[in-house]
Amino acid sequence: MSGRYLLDTAIVLALFENDPAVVEPLAKADEVFIPSIVLGELYYGARRSGRAAENLARAYEFSQVVPILPCDAEASRWYSVVKEVLLQKGAQIPENDAWIAAIALRFGLVLVTRDEHFRLITNLKVTTW
Repeated sequence: MSGRYLLDTAIVLALFENDPAVVEPLAKADEVFIPSIVLGELYYGARRSGRAAENLARAYEFSQVVPILPCDAEASRWYSVVKEVLLQKGAQIPENDAWIAAIALRFGLVLVTRDEHFRLITNLKVTTW
């Protein structure tokens, strides 16, 4: 299962729980990244949790060891492509997920997710762990 992967929020949370379905393939990956949007979702979820300080620290520590990919001008261009494809299909996905898909496309990465709606996006490489 070697390759270059972008993790979505649900996958990172599963990793935090030591889910073997995530931990095992992750150990075989060549490169792993998270989008800045996912980091924001992790921080937001941590603030809303019953263990905010602990979860904020965990998100921060994770951000120090996994490269964070930005939402830059090229990702913004890909975002417009994602939104156009979805509009043509008459489909919608959560706005943050459109940005996550755009970052995966911008950097040519396989998106690791458990959300089926990502499969609506043409040319987005998706895998489920």
